[in-house]
Amino acid sequence: MKKRFAIVTAAIMAAAMAVPTFGATIRTADAQLRSDFTIVVDGDEVDFKTSSGDAVYPILYEGTTYLPLRAIGELMGKNVNWDEKNKVITISGERDSTSSNKDNPYIGKKDIRVQERPDFTIVVEDDEKEFYSVTGQRVYPILYNGSTYLPLRAIGEIMNKEVVWNNSTKTITLSGDFTVTDADSFETEKEEIAQGYIGRESAKNIALGYSNLLAKDVTFIRAELNYEDGRWVYDVEFYTDSKEYDFEIDAKTGKVLDVDYDVDSWTRPEEDFIGQESAKNIALGYSNLLAKDVTFIRAELDYEDGRWVYDVEFYTDSKEYDFEIDATTGKVLDVDYDVDGWTRPETTKDIGLEEAKAIALNDAGLKANQVKFVKAGTDYDDGRKYYEVEFYKGNREYDYTIDATTGKIVEVDYDAENYSKPSSTSVISADEARKIALKHAGVSSSNVRYEKTELDYDDGRQKYEIEFRVGNMEYEYEIDATSGNVLKAEKDYDD
Repeated sequence: MKKRFAIVTAAIMAAAMAVPTFGATIRTADAQLRSDFTIVVDGDEVDFKTSSGDAVYPILYEGTTYLPLRAIGELMGKNVNWDEKNKVITISGERDSTSSNKDNPYIGKKDIRVQERPDFTIVVEDDEKEFYSVTGQRVYPILYNGSTYLPLRAIGEIMNKEVVWNNSTKTITLSGDFTVTDADSFETEKEEIAQGYIGRESAKNIALGYSNLLAKDVTFIRAELNYEDGRWVYDVEFYTDSKEYDFEIDAKTGKVLDVDYDVDSWTRPEEDFIGQESAKNIALGYSNLLAKDVTFIRAELDYEDGRWVYDVEFYTDSKEYDFEIDATTGKVLDVDYDVDGWTRPETTKDIGLEEAKAIALNDAGLKANQVKFVKAGTDYDDGRKYYEVEFYKGNREYDYTIDATTGKIVEVDYDAENYSKPSSTSVISADEARKIALKHAGVSSSNVRYEKTELDYDDGRQKYEIEFRVGNMEYEYEIDATSGNVLKAEKDYDD
């Protein structure tokens, strides 16, 4: 179990109408207190408080999380002093930290007003500090309720800690040695631009402009630099209240190469809704049934007729149920007893994988010793089980979908275009494929930890799928097993 500490902070008092120095402009702006953010320092969960015991929460300001400076100083065991005349905050010396076992009350999100203070100077152990964002822009302390806050990157630098943001759990982790990363980046904007790329912020703006949207109207899922189809591109994904956007943008020219409105492997977060389990329970309660008495087909968040709803479908031994439930209020909007496109599966009969393979071979007029199986496994669609059987012979591929209950061939596909049987003598070794990936990534084998090296067969050719890590950086490669060409390359920072 993680230890939990409360870091007590006294307010750094500054006059609201203080005269700024060196022409600096004090700006008042909107921000949010975020009690739903969790702060973990070297494995210990931390709460912040004032000297009077009042809760001090992280602040979300212009998309960046800020933490209270005096509390961070106390966590480091340093004195934090305020020079009102010169507007200088000094972190130095040694002091004992103060802890409390009193929990901070949960308030979720609270809108507030803060002051951006470019007139404040931060000095750490006699070293005057300036702080910059991931895009290389100067960032300044903010002032709220008499306490000074600094952004995560600055806190990481002061504490000499790696700062990692986990969006799914809303957790900020400070640990180890200083290597600051951001929620959606593995290297700084400056570094990308220095390499001749437009930068992820420019890519995001291009995607927004193409969509006729403003940054304040969307939530970004990711903006990443990846190598795809022989060139470097930015993958930019975001969503609004009603739509998802997925862009592929040329990393050097800024040209929009591809856009669709269905972000792969993503569904809108449910934090503002009743949740999938609540929707299922509402449907069960409406039907006067218990979970143990039904089999769920699906419970999905969907956008229909201008609002977010949960589609909940299940069946009993004798009946089918199809619910549409308002995702915000939990109101049952529609219910019927005939699930679209679905029939109750026959659980008493299953032909089995070997029989499915035999059916496919018989249809193709072939025997098992004449083919090479690429895939033979199960799949489910609308609550019904199918077998997927794929094999090849000579220069032809066969792809079968077979009903697991009836043995009926549901779908068959032949793809002989640009296909030839791979020759085992021409396939490069796994070690050669690894070397090609390492050379392309520009990393040394001494720093690599391999997680996957697998020879696969797809779309008429063999390829190596290689995954490895260097520190917290993850790399994924696909290497043509015959030519050694890099088919796909991705890297991402594991937060």
